[in-house]
Amino acid sequence: MNVFAPGLLEGRVAVVSGGGSGIGRATALELAALGCRVAVLGRRQETLEETVRLAEVGGAGRVSPYAVDVREP
Repeated sequence: MNVFAPGLLEGRVAVVSGGGSGIGRATALELAALGCRVAVLGRRQETLEETVRLAEVGGAGRVSPYAVDVREP
């Protein structure tokens, strides 16, 4: 069950760090499902690519992966 209206975040952009797993992945997928374009950031490209695949399978192919380490300036 989804309490948010479809397309609620259409035209918005979100940046999610830790988007390759756990809460970050779940957040990215939910935002994408609501119409948001999502940039997922994380240290491992492989896990980020999996998040992209999950978004595409769910019909919300609005996720772009970026391998970065936010701990380094």
